[in-house]
Amino acid sequence: MTATGLRRFREPAPERPAGRLCELCAEPVGERHGHVVNLENRALLCACRCCHLLFTPENAEGRVRSVPERHLYTPAFRMSEADWAALRIPVRMAFFFVNSVLGRTVAFYPSPGGATESMLPEVVWERVLRANPEFTGARPDVEALLIDRGADGFACHLVPIDACYELVGLIRTTWTGFAGGREAWEAIDGFFADLRRRGEPPPRGVTGRD
Repeated sequence: MTATGLRRFREPAPERPAGRLCELCAEPVGERHGHVVNLENRALLCACRCCHLLFTPENAEGRVRSVPERHLYTPAFRMSEADWAALRIPVRMAFFFVNSVLGRTVAFYPSPGGATESMLPEVVWERVLRANPEFTGARPDVEALLIDRGADGFACHLVPIDACYELVGLIRTTWTGFAGGREAWEAIDGFFADLRRRGEPPPRGVTGRD
């Protein structure tokens, strides 16, 4: 065995920084930090500030994109019950985003088992977007339209894609029984209340730029 090899056993291993690390460069990140999306496998990765800036849409090339922080909200999304039924969403809420690898919009709804994909009738979805042109500028892969079918009608949030998976995780960890239980629905209502507080009204003709 070489001297270099023996040194590995004689010297203590370097200490790793405590806390969460950037999954791109291994630098420490705070509790509140950005994310990036691996376009090939759809994985969300924690990112430090430098790496997050490196992969913004203006800078990024290849398979990684930074998740932005934009939040838009309207309590009066123009959508009918017939449209919702035609989209084949069996629950109260779903999120929709453009998957650039597939070249089309995909639909998922949160469930106790995780994010469940729903086959999206493109003709119906295009009709919904034509009725709501202010929401046609969501960035592919990193922003989603999260639609909530409440008692007063349909509300829509344009959110970072990690917010959708936060909702998925919330339901997975709080849901009990068939109907979900009080804790789950209080958590869901709190989640949407926070989105409403953070959301700004969408301007007409939203583009993919802030």
